[in-house]
Amino acid sequence: MRYAWLIAVREYVENAKTKGFWIGLLLFPAILFLSIQVPILLEKKGSPTRYFVLVDQSGEFEGVVDTAVDRHQQWQLLRSLTDYATKNSRAQMKSGKGVDLESVPAPGGGAIEEFLDAFAETNPQALDRFSQQGGQEAFLKQVRPYLKTNAPPFEVPKQRFGKVPLPDGVSAGDSLTNIARGLRPYLRGERKITVDGKSVDLYAAVLIPKDVAKRIVRPGQMAHLMSKERGVEYWSGNLADLALRNEIERGINAEVRRREYTAKQIDVQTIRQVERTHAPFSNLNPKKEEGKEGVSMADYIRQFAPSGFVYLLWVAIFSIAQMLLNNTIEEKSNRIIEVLLSSVTPGELMLGKLMGIAGIGLTMIGSWILALVGVLLWKAGPQLEFAQQLLEVLKTSNLLPWFAFYFLCGYVLYAGVILALGSVCNTIKEAQNFMGVITVVMMVPLFTLTFIPKDPNGPIARVLSWIPCYTPFTMMNRATADPPLVDQVGTVILMLVSAGASIWLSSKVFRIGILRTGQPPRVIEMIRWIKGGSH
Repeated sequence: MRYAWLIAVREYVENAKTKGFWIGLLLFPAILFLSIQVPILLEKKGSPTRYFVLVDQSGEFEGVVDTAVDRHQQWQLLRSLTDYATKNSRAQMKSGKGVDLESVPAPGGGAIEEFLDAFAETNPQALDRFSQQGGQEAFLKQVRPYLKTNAPPFEVPKQRFGKVPLPDGVSAGDSLTNIARGLRPYLRGERKITVDGKSVDLYAAVLIPKDVAKRIVRPGQMAHLMSKERGVEYWSGNLADLALRNEIERGINAEVRRREYTAKQIDVQTIRQVERTHAPFSNLNPKKEEGKEGVSMADYIRQFAPSGFVYLLWVAIFSIAQMLLNNTIEEKSNRIIEVLLSSVTPGELMLGKLMGIAGIGLTMIGSWILALVGVLLWKAGPQLEFAQQLLEVLKTSNLLPWFAFYFLCGYVLYAGVILALGSVCNTIKEAQNFMGVITVVMMVPLFTLTFIPKDPNGPIARVLSWIPCYTPFTMMNRATADPPLVDQVGTVILMLVSAGASIWLSSKVFRIGILRTGQPPRVIEMIRWIKGGSH
């Protein structure tokens, strides 16, 4: 055992000296930081102003479109003001707390962005109140006494959309076909328009025909299905960003419905009040104690936090197993293995390699988890409570102990196979054929990464839990779903037995294959080695 420890220390030190180890150690925190920071910067700095032209030959909807676009700008401004006030308030600095996610009702299974969008849809009065009370200046005047003394000045967000006049050579009085033909070079980016002395791209064109009122689709009318006439035309080559189109479509349709109500002598205000009427809907979890059954955002964090650990587990096992394979093949090709075997047995060499690389893996994972917590605490800002809830989940849900257990078992299970593979191959090229099969097998946990949390105790999750190569990932994904006791205890025993069997079987192959040269053996030959036959 002493020689195995010496080998383990040597493996740890040798691998810790490599650039790959330090790149892997630092790359994850860098990616994590950038994944949080870059989208914020792109949203603030990278999103260009979308310029569009509007031709309303009906003369009925230009004001409606202007109002719809302006309300979108006002909503962006209101959100920026809210974020600014939350980030720089004195209470935030004093208590260190932001939004209390335990008090935030959970959306109907969607993400928080969907919840915010739903909030915007069902509470347009919030934006009306913001405008009626004085907009930005009144908002800042109200919150200023509560801001930190060193709070930076508020930066008005960049204007998202800008309406521009038609370029020269295109007349609004022409037919829509000719207008569209004249705008095509601009919409394709072949020609530029000039805004404030700068040449910019024309993002979209909105063309409203003169007889658009006759083309409005009403229930029970089938003629429009056979008609080739278009209604409002939205021209844009960008099919990914539909924010402008959606805002304009929503505004025009709202106006069309308002006119319909008026034409039918239906009180619009009454209709709006009725549309805002709803039955309160509460998400309740029967697993929570009585009186605290309400589902909060923190519960959703608890539900999906294991998926993040599954991904981390997959990356850790795969990268460390790859490191073990490269290390074994390199030492074998350089005949360092022969030197080591002159002093230790193959079993001690194999055990030392397993322990040494496992230490490297634990070092990397420990640093990743610390980086995860550190980056969340640092960059959470107004959402600092999110990081606190995540930390609370880590403390109370036993995720970390389970993660450590499944990492060690999964590592030993796969490392045994990788060591046996590395012992019979002389080059990385020879090992790639076998690694392809192992990689395909290891992809299954990624395919089921988001499915398992939705049905953690369903038949697929339970079956995968009892397949040793998938047990660490699947059970980790079910860690907060209270799987049946038989699954918890049974799979723990299964993992211990499987890891031991993997090491025992691979040691038989390793003992013979490590000193073998020439072509890699066939599978049937390795089976004979395991059975103890001649080689």
